Amino acid sequence: MGPRLAIALAVFVSTLACGGGTPSAPSPSPTPPRDVETLLRDMTLDEKIGQMTQADRSYLRSEADIRGFFLGSLLSGGGSSPPDKTAPGWAEMYDRYQSIALQTRLQIPLIYGVDAVHGHNNVAGAVIFPHNIGLGCTRDAPLVERVARATAEEVAATGIDWTFSPCIAVARDERWGRTYESFGETPELVSEMAAAAVRGTQPTILACAKHYLADGGTAGGRDQGDAPMDEATLRSIHLPGYRAAVTAGVGSVMASFSSWNGQKMHGNHYLLTDVLKGELGFSGFVVSDWAGIDQLPGDYASDVETSVNAGVDMVMVPDRYPEFIATLKSLVQSGRVPQSRIDDAVRRILRQKIALGLWEKPYADRALLPQVGSDAHRQVGREAVRKSLVLLKNEGRVLPLSKMTRRIHVAGRNADDLGNQCGGWTITWQGASGAITTGTTILQGIRAAVLGGASVTYTRDGSGAEGADVGVVVIGETPYAEGLGDRTDLSLSAEDAAAVRAVRSTGVPTVVVLVSGRPLILGPILADADAIVAAWLPGTEGAGVADVLFGDFAPTGKLSHSWPRTMAQVPINWGDAAYDPLFAYGYGLSY
Repeated sequence: MGPRLAIALAVFVSTLACGGGTPSAPSPSPTPPRDVETLLRDMTLDEKIGQMTQADRSYLRSEADIRGFFLGSLLSGGGSSPPDKTAPGWAEMYDRYQSIALQTRLQIPLIYGVDAVHGHNNVAGAVIFPHNIGLGCTRDAPLVERVARATAEEVAATGIDWTFSPCIAVARDERWGRTYESFGETPELVSEMAAAAVRGTQPTILACAKHYLADGGTAGGRDQGDAPMDEATLRSIHLPGYRAAVTAGVGSVMASFSSWNGQKMHGNHYLLTDVLKGELGFSGFVVSDWAGIDQLPGDYASDVETSVNAGVDMVMVPDRYPEFIATLKSLVQSGRVPQSRIDDAVRRILRQKIALGLWEKPYADRALLPQVGSDAHRQVGREAVRKSLVLLKNEGRVLPLSKMTRRIHVAGRNADDLGNQCGGWTITWQGASGAITTGTTILQGIRAAVLGGASVTYTRDGSGAEGADVGVVVIGETPYAEGLGDRTDLSLSAEDAAAVRAVRSTGVPTVVVLVSGRPLILGPILADADAIVAAWLPGTEGAGVADVLFGDFAPTGKLSHSWPRTMAQVPINWGDAAYDPLFAYGYGLSY
């Protein structure tokens, strides 16, 4: 792992923080430890347990608790943002927390985690990249590495040291609400993209491979559910991505909420310790998911004992951090959690903090702030969008469109909605419709692309298409995240189908652009669409969709997930005994 940040900055600038709205200089950078073992020997049990504890900033009873409990980590869960959601606002918040941590006896810096899963997506104005399902369709690992690097630079600009990504789930059931967080349905594709994402992230900040293990293999696609399968299947489908991430040097792994054959992953010693740390040689640390230990059977003391002894090194206890700390201390004192397990966990955490250079550069590097939402990063995003699009149908070669077309009528609820095209994990946990951040909608991209006297009209419901030369209907899903996105029916909405019919009924050639986090059942509109483009969740750079529609770039994307004909085929995956999808894994047309 390389240095934490690529750009040096004068100390008086890089150590600015904010207190009461006025920048002030935090305490000087602490002296780096000579080595982990020396630091470990100097630590009390309270200080060690503090390093194993991660609280959410929104649940801090007092900011002084950072010092009082020797907290080793904070996080911002989805939507847990400072009042000022801009990059400078985040940097000021981070520096204030870090300055408090450095007031402790040993001056051990915090490591701060966020879910920067498709860009620094909690920050207003950051570039939002396509979600992983689209990146998988690019089949372009170097591009995924560049996307991860751009994201890491924007994260580092706000001081944050750690992203809970990449998600390297192998999603095997499209009903799962996290399908869009998966690069694809095959371990080969996921492994290639996981390694690329780690390589792109870790020269700058810490990556976290998640969610270990088989979160994409639960029965019925149920989020946080049970993955019923034999060990051979577990190893052949769901483990390879972690092997690739470990080989690439990933510094942290997040345990999954889900279970394997009825046993919760947060308490699975065999998979967390024997397989991950032993067999795969993972030398980083394991972090639990959001209050994940609470789902273990038994009382709270049992939850803490089981998870830590199973191999969880840092425990995400968003609001229960005082109780967790007291409980773990009691368990160590009574011998139920060995001191050696505590030392192992803290050693793993401290190694990563040292590798990140947190002692040398504990504060936000303000020289990086201009990179947040920069033109250079938006160009990477635009490239990722156009390479992720998959052309599913193109009868009569209606695509590419001419930029000189007299009139293009655009329709559909997702044509001019930035929030819808970004999806979940954007500004807030679940995401939201509307102008939630800075970017270009698909409609805006189309309008910017046409030339001469060409006109672009728009109605949400498809009305008014009469007399147009072509119709472009942008439909699909609205934002969701995690279990709230679980669906038993992947059919298009009635509103979407009606918009396609309204345009088609005028007799104009009809292009459908589908904005979604997974394949949807296309039966109701399949015959009405001359062309269909799967745009997935492209993020803020909607001009990348226009690039392909108008032929500036030919479509190159290939499906990362098989496309079912009907719900009766779900789940459907490449290699199934009876494999007859509407569009096969790897399918994708070009011009």
